[in-house]
Amino acid sequence: MNEFIEDLKNTNLFSDMEPQDIDGLFRCLCTERADYARGEYIVEEGSRVRSFSIILSGHCRAIKWDPSGRLIIISLLKKGSEIGVILAASRDRESPVTVEAQDEVSVLKIPFERVFTQCEKACPGHAKFLRNYIRIVAEKGLLLHERMDCLLRPTVREKILSYLWRISREQKSKIFSLPINRNAMAEYLNVDRSALSRELSYMKRDGIIDYYKNTFRLR
Repeated sequence: MNEFIEDLKNTNLFSDMEPQDIDGLFRCLCTERADYARGEYIVEEGSRVRSFSIILSGHCRAIKWDPSGRLIIISLLKKGSEIGVILAASRDRESPVTVEAQDEVSVLKIPFERVFTQCEKACPGHAKFLRNYIRIVAEKGLLLHERMDCLLRPTVREKILSYLWRISREQKSKIFSLPINRNAMAEYLNVDRSALSRELSYMKRDGIIDYYKNTFRLR
């Protein structure tokens, strides 16, 4: 796992830690690496999750199917993203989503029970890791609120604007690149693909936005 330490330093879970602290946490937390091929499931809907993960490489998506069998994208995950942080803390709660590898993916798996187990060696990184974990749980609660706010918008235009403004804030610019293509965007917003394309054209015509391929500008 040592080849991933420099990358892990830049993640939320291992923020403000020295390489030696991270190396010590691998043993303290009984972490293990797991690899997945494209299309494999890291987590399956309905399964019980007792460990959470951080993506070391590759891309994933959290998905589920509505009663009619239509695929809904809940979130898109990349290197450094966490999987199952809240779910692992919910005893015997079944996963409401499936997390699927979109290419070759490696993750660092961390047993939840080890996070709150008193460290016998009093390793300096454990307390920092616990603080980071709690902060991430709080942030994910806020992200869920933003996702629900987007989905509850009554019109396609309002859903699009809610999403675009969020990406704009994340990239700190009114000119930004979307991390997903049109099909994924339609699935994420839970709207028809043709309705999305049509509304984007209307918004461009009305001077609300401008775009070329996946680069957008909010006016």
